[in-house]
Amino acid sequence: MRMRRIREKKLLREMTRETTLSISDFIYPLFVVEGENIKKEIPSMPDCFHFSIDMLEDEINEIVNLGIRAVILFGIPGHKDACGSGAYADDGIIQKAIRKIKEINKDLIVITDVCMCEYTDHGHCGILDDEGHVKNDETVKYIAKIALSHAKAGADVIAPSDMMDFRIRAIREILDKNCFKNIPIMAYSAKYASNFYGPFREAADSAPSFGDRKSYQMDYHNSDEAMREIALDIDEDADFIIVKPALSFLDIIQRTKENFNTNVVAYNVSGEYSMVKNAIKIGLVNEEIIYEILISIKRAGAKMIITYHAKEMAKFLREMK
Repeated sequence: MRMRRIREKKLLREMTRETTLSISDFIYPLFVVEGENIKKEIPSMPDCFHFSIDMLEDEINEIVNLGIRAVILFGIPGHKDACGSGAYADDGIIQKAIRKIKEINKDLIVITDVCMCEYTDHGHCGILDDEGHVKNDETVKYIAKIALSHAKAGADVIAPSDMMDFRIRAIREILDKNCFKNIPIMAYSAKYASNFYGPFREAADSAPSFGDRKSYQMDYHNSDEAMREIALDIDEDADFIIVKPALSFLDIIQRTKENFNTNVVAYNVSGEYSMVKNAIKIGLVNEEIIYEILISIKRAGAKMIITYHAKEMAKFLREMK
């Protein structure tokens, strides 16, 4: 058997590929800020921008015209406090952004990140006790309240990223009680306390003002623990499972795919994005490396990929045809 025979011709290589990448695989993150007439590049994330709501229309139209079918929203509020009240306000930045996007294009899938770190004055993902520890059960009540406010504003999918125990159950219960039984939950189930989040924390103004998030996000030394987290979230009725980050956790994506009959989503995070973009900029690698990276994530078992590369990859895939 000569394995090279089928590699000889380009068409044969294409016909025998085991893994493919489609524009419909992508979920594109958007950062929305208070104010007017704002489209400002994020310094740590080349080609990614902060948008005020009045500047969303051109961006949404471009996304739709490229064939991207879903966005995930992150909001930066004008006011922060200890309980993250802007996260669940009817006129909060995310709630306003959802309504605006649905005005522009009602068919685009709008996924909302549900957490408190962008909205709290301390930068942690929940309610703190007197010693500065995040209180799990108290926080879950707020997370459910935020999720409901997003659903009422018109979100298509709710994506809790806080990593509190039992929050999927609480969100499912509050959505069901309020006539949102058909809104799915995309759970950040295996979200690691990673060093790859630095650019995002600048973009979302969400770095903790003290300490770290290792008491609630996962230890990146662990793999079996991720399987337990995922099993618990599925038992609580999660419809999608997110593994975050992606590149250093391809083994977790693969194990999730092999062990659970569910929709696996990988988050190709900001640090992964910015490293690649800067390597391309200084000529260390060419742009096709982005395609190779995303193929590796799909090959590991992801059904969908949240990625800041979505727009440029949509253009690349169109050019390949």
